[in-house]
Amino acid sequence: MSAPTPAAGNTPSQRAHKVTVVTLRDLKARGERATAVTAYDYPTAVFADRAGVDWLLVGDSAAMTVLGLPNTLGIGMTEMLVFARAVARGARHSFVVGDLPFLSYQVSDEDAIRNAGAFIAAGCDAVKCEGGRRIAQRVRAMSDAGIAVMGHIGLTPQAIGQLGGYRVQGRTRAAAALLLDDARALQDAGAFSLLIEATPPEAAEQIRDDLDIPVYGIGAGPDVDGQLVISHDLLGNFVGDVKPRFVSRLADVDKVVTTAFADYAASVRNRKFPAPEHWYAALPESKSGGTARPASKRPERARTVARA
Repeated sequence: MSAPTPAAGNTPSQRAHKVTVVTLRDLKARGERATAVTAYDYPTAVFADRAGVDWLLVGDSAAMTVLGLPNTLGIGMTEMLVFARAVARGARHSFVVGDLPFLSYQVSDEDAIRNAGAFIAAGCDAVKCEGGRRIAQRVRAMSDAGIAVMGHIGLTPQAIGQLGGYRVQGRTRAAAALLLDDARALQDAGAFSLLIEATPPEAAEQIRDDLDIPVYGIGAGPDVDGQLVISHDLLGNFVGDVKPRFVSRLADVDKVVTTAFADYAASVRNRKFPAPEHWYAALPESKSGGTARPASKRPERARTVARA
């Protein structure tokens, strides 16, 4: 299956400038949908940036997708900043959002500002934090410190203990009304955008229509200002039993990589690798018994293999 063509005006050659909060606001004003994926390393950031993805989330989902943890609660600032620096180096045009991990902002305004500032120093353009009215004070503190903050409501993975697991939120009229209150509180606190996760489309649409800031969805239906997906779900290289229904798998990286490793292992065991083209030639011996070194040529040096 051939790769889809990027939308007009959003290809690398046409999108010559860095995406900013102004760019994202303008997309909403024009009724154009923003695109977003998670990224945890330099190559993924480069590939997404080349494809014209508008913003990248350095998600705390790296705990599960990259580190193999059962949920997002076990990752901290040390790991997240490593991922953030790598992604920031690869994103020439895409807007980069750093995901504040569990307990990096809940304890105090000072913690929130310091840790959010560390993401900005690492090259991120903004940070994201989970929760509604109860963290509005933290959002205000970070915003007042000059940091762009994205809110996150609906299913908030850092609160799975309170939610009773990964459960859809906002299914009743009363629950949807509480989500709307959360959304308004975050906008009033200075959030520049909002992410809604795992809610019915009706609840997400109501919030999008009510707010002035961009509202993005992950599993929140079509009536939002843009979509975020976990890149490992999209590419088919997530190891585990989580298979969200709201993501279309567009590649089978797991099969490609497993097959490549199996072919490599078989070629070594069958003594087909390395072949002569993978060897380095020895230098010829001189008449005096030493190694001859032709005056016109430099010794061959090991080179790294070029990567596509």
